[in-house]
Amino acid sequence: MNADELKKQAAARAIDLVRPGMRLGLGTGSTAKHFVDLLGVKVASGFDVLCVATSEVTQAQALSLGIPMSTLDETPELDLTVDGADELDPQLRLIKGGGAALLREKIVAAASARMIVIADDGKLVQRLGRFPLPIEVVPFGLEATRRAVVAAIAASGAAGDLVLRRRPDGEVLLTDGGHYILDAHLGAIAEPERLAQALNMVPGVVEHGLFIGLASGAILAGADGLTILGRVE
Repeated sequence: MNADELKKQAAARAIDLVRPGMRLGLGTGSTAKHFVDLLGVKVASGFDVLCVATSEVTQAQALSLGIPMSTLDETPELDLTVDGADELDPQLRLIKGGGAALLREKIVAAASARMIVIADDGKLVQRLGRFPLPIEVVPFGLEATRRAVVAAIAASGAAGDLVLRRRPDGEVLLTDGGHYILDAHLGAIAEPERLAQALNMVPGVVEHGLFIGLASGAILAGADGLTILGRVE
């Protein structure tokens, strides 16, 4: 069974968590896309939900499926967000942002009573950091911000290359918010909380991809079936 089939299995289990009348946060990425597709099928059959998207890509997908959409200004409190992750550890600490939507993903997750992660079990690691950590920054003063980020990473006990993310055509990638992303290739993050706090203090850093204390549970699909971490119900 390939990774995409496993993602579909995790998404199908997460759909069972959705109740009529829920206010849902819709994640971004390949696994979350499967969840939105399945939600569209339920909505087409008359299921009542109201949703907020974490990216323009997810917004367009949901609207194409007829899913009723709102914003956090109109619906500032959500019951549940279902999203993927680039990495997660047994303590439900995450690295997110591979799809460049980390800022909106974190805002939506923080506005939700629960966040459930769906992924294939290859995303589970004992220590975060194998996946490059996305750090969203404003374009103004990029070099000064980059140097401050390097210093913050070093002060937290980590080290690695910092790479400005580019599109396939070579142009600098812009997030939905008009920001750049620096990807920190750290290999391993011994103290995620310490690194998160250090990055939070850097002027010019809009957000980072360490999601700590936000996920209440995870549904992981593997060759031997589904594994549940934390609480999903």
